[in-house]
Order: sequence, then structure tokens, then C-alpha cells
Amino acid sequence: MSEQLAYKRVLLKVSGEALMGRREYGLDTETLVSIARDIGDVVALGAQVCLVIGGGNIFRGVSAAASGMDRAQADYIGMLATVMNALAMQSALEKGGVPTRVQSAIPMASVCEPYIRRRAERHMEKGRVVVFAAGTGNPFFTTDTAAALRAAEMECDALLKGTQVDGVYSADPRKVAGAERYDELTYLDVLARDLGVMDAAAISLARENGLPILVFNIHAAGAFRAVMRGEGRFTRITEPQ
Repeated sequence: MSEQLAYKRVLLKVSGEALMGRREYGLDTETLVSIARDIGDVVALGAQVCLVIGGGNIFRGVSAAASGMDRAQADYIGMLATVMNALAMQSALEKGGVPTRVQSAIPMASVCEPYIRRRAERHMEKGRVVVFAAGTGNPFFTTDTAAALRAAEMECDALLKGTQVDGVYSADPRKVAGAERYDELTYLDVLARDLGVMDAAAISLARENGLPILVFNIHAAGAFRAVMRGEGRFTRITEPQ
């Protein structure tokens, strides 16, 4: 069935906030299971999938730094939060019958593998989902940048960002009535208009490596599968044709 896919190998970036569901913080089990089910459907089509999950549902380093905590220390705490989310996603995926491995940029051998690029590639070739945790392993870099970095290292065909809305808008459509939605953007459009869908380092890294970014609503059932087939509602960010 792989001939139906527009992309063979992708990295899916999911924010920590996306895992909260209707909660104010933490993990919502139903949301976690729903996202895992959608990922499983895509893997069943023959796609190779890896993930980066943020940690904002548990701890946000930038906010803590703004309130007086040392920025590097705050970022390390945030990286540990992403490991917790990665393990939760692994559990949800494996309960759904999808073999999954977690690799952390901060080694913690008791709970997951260390990040090793060639091993991660081998896992995906064997049909396993790989969840990359702990960001890049360095403070001052966001999980968006980690997603772009890992997608480039894994030689992914595209970087998919699952958000709370169905693409990129000129402003948050949940707060600003009449915000303009974009079907297509260039990397420079995103940077020049400061659209905020991903940070500048992530956009620049994707641009340097010719990595298309597709932004879609992670909460719409079947949306991940639709995007993988080149269908549904999403915003594509690429170089101008």
C-alpha cells in the first residue's frame, strides 16, 4: 500500500500542549491514545515514522527562565519533561500494537536507548516508530529545532508539525477573528512575517536541507494519514517553485 503515500519517511513533531487535551497541564490519556492510533494507521500504510514531542504540558523552560530560574537549568528540566512524554507515547503506541523505541539525547540507560543515528534508521527500516526525546541535548534549543535536526539526520522526506489548528494562520484563529489561513508558504515568508509556527532556527535548518514542513491539526481524526497521502487540510512550507 506504500504507493498511496506522498512521503515514505517522515518526522512528526507534536507539542507537549497537544497531549493535554482539555486539561490545564499533564497528559490526557484519551488524546494520547487518539494520536497513537493515527500514527499506527500511517505505519500500517508502510510509512517510516519518527517523532519529537515537546514538554510544555509538564514544564516550559522559557517561562521558568523568565521568572528568574537559570535558563540552562530550566531547559534541562524541560528536556526531562520530553522524556516523560516520549515514554507515555511509547506505551500508547505499543498498546496499539506498534513497536516503538525511545532514544534520548541525554543518556538514561535504565529507561530508554541513547540517541544513535544509525540505530534509529535501522529501527525505522524494521517498521518501528522511533521517539526522539530530550531535544538536542543542549539548552537554548527548542524541540522544534530538535525536530528539524532529527528529520535532517534521518533523511526524512518531510517534517510534519501537528498543531491545534488546521495549518498556518496570520494570527491565532482561536483568538483573532478573520485571521488569514495559508495553503502554501516559503521558509522566508515564515521568517519575514514572524508567523511563529516554528522558531527561526528550525525554519532555517529545514530550509538549508530542503525539508518540506507540513502543518496540520493533530486533533482531527485521520488528519495525519490524510496529509501523508497528500490530502486533507494543511499548510505546506517549502522553497518557492
